Order: sequence, then C-alpha cells, then structure tokens
Amino acid sequence: MKLADTGLTVQDIKDKVNKYMIETYERFDFLAETAKDQHIYDEKGEEYLDFYAGIAVNSAGSCNEKVVEAVVEQTKTLMHTFNYPYTIPQALLAEKVCTTIGMDKIFFQNSGTEANEAMIKMARKYGVEKYGPNRFHIVTAKMGFHGRTFGAMSATGQPGNGCQVGFGPMTYGFSYAPYNDLKAFKDACTENTIAIMIEPVQGEGGVHPATMEFMRGLRDFCDEKGMLLLIDEVQTGWCRTGKVMSYMNYGIKPDIVSMAKALGGGMPIGAICATSEVAKAFSAGSHGTTFGGHPVSCAAALAQIGELLDRDLAGNAARMGEYFMTKLKALPHVKEVRGQGLLVGVEFDDSINATDVKHECLNRHLLITAIGAHVIRMVPPLIIDEKDCDRAFEIIKESVEAL
Repeated sequence: MKLADTGLTVQDIKDKVNKYMIETYERFDFLAETAKDQHIYDEKGEEYLDFYAGIAVNSAGSCNEKVVEAVVEQTKTLMHTFNYPYTIPQALLAEKVCTTIGMDKIFFQNSGTEANEAMIKMARKYGVEKYGPNRFHIVTAKMGFHGRTFGAMSATGQPGNGCQVGFGPMTYGFSYAPYNDLKAFKDACTENTIAIMIEPVQGEGGVHPATMEFMRGLRDFCDEKGMLLLIDEVQTGWCRTGKVMSYMNYGIKPDIVSMAKALGGGMPIGAICATSEVAKAFSAGSHGTTFGGHPVSCAAALAQIGELLDRDLAGNAARMGEYFMTKLKALPHVKEVRGQGLLVGVEFDDSINATDVKHECLNRHLLITAIGAHVIRMVPPLIIDEKDCDRAFEIIKESVEAL
C-alpha cells in the first residue's frame, strides 16, 4: 500500500499511530513505504541503506523475488488451515530444514520467543519424564535475551532490567551464569538441572560471540551430566554468522535449537528442531499452535532457504563480515569491534553515546540500532557487498565525528 493511494499525508499516518496504537517502540521519524534488497524507501522515494534488515530477518534481501513469488502462488491455493491435515509447504519445509542442519525433528511456531517457549517446554517435559518431577531446572547466561513471553523472558538473564521490569515474579526454575565462563555454568548446575540454554552470539547483550572453549565445554559437560544443550539461534541462524547455523562454527550439535527471523524471509515463522529422542517429549496434546506451520509462511521459508543456500549467502556473510569489521576498527573513539559473520557490534569509549550515533546515522539515511550506552549493532542483509560496507562505514564515521 502506497501513501498516494490512501489520500493521506505522512502526518495523518503519524496521528493515527499516536491515537490508536499502544506504543512500545522508539519510532524512526520516516515512513517506510517500499523496500528492495538492502534498501528501504520513504514516500518520496528517498533511499535508506538498511543495516538492520528488519532485525536480521531480510537476509536474502527485502522483497526477494523468489520469496514474493512463493507467497503469491501459495495464497492462490491455500492460505490457512488447522494442523490436522497434511500440507505440502509444511512437509517440504520440514524436510529441507532438518536435512540442511542435521537435526531429526521440527515443530513450527510463529516467532522467536514462541520457539524458545517450545524449546523450554520440551526440555522440561523430557527431564521430568526421564528423570523425575524435580528435573526441570535450566541455566542460562547473564545478559542473554530469549524473548518477551513469560518463559522466554524468565530465561533472559537480566533480572531487574530490560524486559522483566514491572511484570512480577518470573517463571520459577532458571538460574543465570556469566557468559563465556564455563566454570560458572558448571557451578550453577544442580542435580535438578536438565539443560543449559545459550545464544552462540549475545546480540542484545552487546554482540559477544561465544568462545570455542565455552561452547565445546558446554557440550561435553551436558553429555557428561545427562543434560540437554539448548541453542537459541533466533537471530544467528540461517547464514548470518558465516555458517548455516552458528553452532556449526564450533563443531558441535545441540539437542534442541530454536530459529525464526531469517527463516521466513519476511513472513512470520519460528521453529525448534530436536533429536528424535528429545522430540518424543512432545506427544499429542502436549503443545500446539493455531498458526504455526502456516502454509504461506512455510512456502516463503522454503524459497528463502533456497536463496540463502543457492547463493552461498553464508559465505558472503563470512567475507563481508571480516571486511566490514576490519574497516570499523578505524572509526574514531572505537573501543572494540565484535561479531560473527554479519552480526556486528561496535563499542565506543565513554565519550560517545550509541543512541546518538544511531540517530546521526538515521539523519544520513543509514539504519542501525544501539545496544546499551556505547554499542551499536548491525545485522544487514547478507547480500551486501564491499560498496555497501564502505558507504555504511563512511556514514558511521561522519556521525561519530559530528558528535
């Protein structure tokens, strides 16, 4: 829908949002009317370089032609049905995901936080059924982020901060340990611990990748103690970090992995994949969803995965990530550049506020976000090239210098 077709002005749109919507977002002061590949355009056709990609969603580019075609064709035949009959897109996507990442079973959800809810529920049910009623405890990382529904929010290791503030007591049964501290994670586990749940790169925590020692150590420790390793790949999954899934960078395999964002190519979808043994915890009636495995979202995801794999966008993420992070180290006031593939963070010294950098970049038509006081985060489409990285670098540099 374009503004010219509505008979409204940009201010009319803003007024309607202000009047009718419950706002929990800091709005960027422009109207996103159309998008293509690594760019978003406002109602005047002015171009913005999108290094946020709908929060790591549009990995094969906005309005990717094959994804759009898949969505249009699927809406002509079956837009929605309940999950009792078989559907073609769901079956084909289940096979494609499982065979691509080497997992046995999949359960479809609608979003990342729902995928993490399902992962938590599956792990707890597995523990209780196999070991007894007290085996439900899960250890997660401090400063992690797993979502905003109650289980995922409770698993988020930011007690008293961020998404937990004001929502009362969290769901019982979680403990938190410092990220990349293997000993602390081991110490946090008890005889009632069934799983360790971790992001391979902490995005909301400031873009901190896990170390090889930490990830492999967690896998070995879980095997030793009969516990499950749960990996949250909602943001890192599907080629973002230079491999199809980030855990592949560490040469390990989880017992359950969650995914969303890039999986759907712009359509809402989430999922968990599990080993056959662990997946048995979900039986008829134990978990469900009305829209999970939606035919249109599954068709979009199937096309999206095809684009990601056929164009080797994991390889491009690895190459462009290295190129971009090397350039970013030359920024003024930079303290550290961190990341994995094209999940990139820049930490500035105390003289530079990240939110101010974000807004200065917006004024220059580059879309990024800020994490905390001094870190900016970028998750561009995986189709970007050196020219895009150079332009983004120059805009960030100009923005920092302006401050």
